[in-house]
Amino acid sequence: MENNLEYKVQYADTDAYGVVWHGTYLRWMEAGRVEWLLDKGIRIDELARDFGIVMPVVDIKIRYKYPAKLMNNVVVTTSVKEFSNASVTFEQIIKIKETGKICTTAEVRATATDKNGKIIRDLAGLIGLKSENSDSQCISR
Repeated sequence: MENNLEYKVQYADTDAYGVVWHGTYLRWMEAGRVEWLLDKGIRIDELARDFGIVMPVVDIKIRYKYPAKLMNNVVVTTSVKEFSNASVTFEQIIKIKETGKICTTAEVRATATDKNGKIIRDLAGLIGLKSENSDSQCISR
C-alpha cells in the first residue's frame, strides 16, 4: 500500500536562498508515515494515548538529489519496503509535483515500544502487515 501526501513549500521550510533546508525533508517524511498509518486505520496519537505505544525511528538512510524551492508543490510517497516482528522499513520519495524531479529518497526504519521503552515484538501485526510464514517479508508494489 502506498500513500501520497502533497505539500506546498512554505517560507519557514527554506533557508535564506529559498531552498528547502535539509532537515525539512525529514519532517515531511514523518508526516508521510503518519498518513500511511492513518490510511490503515491507525491513529498514532491514539496509539500513544490509549495504549502507551510509540514508534521511534531507529535508522534513516537518506539521499538528497535535487532541491525543492519556495512555493514548489511536493509529493511525499510512502510505502513499506520490508518488515519484521520488531520493525518496519518505509521507503519514502519526495518529488516536485509539477516536474516529477526527485528531491530525496529515503529508507526509514521504525520500531514500536511501550511506555517503558520495551520493544513490542508484534509491530507487523499491530499495523496490519502480517506475513504468512516468516519473521521478515518484502512488500511488492
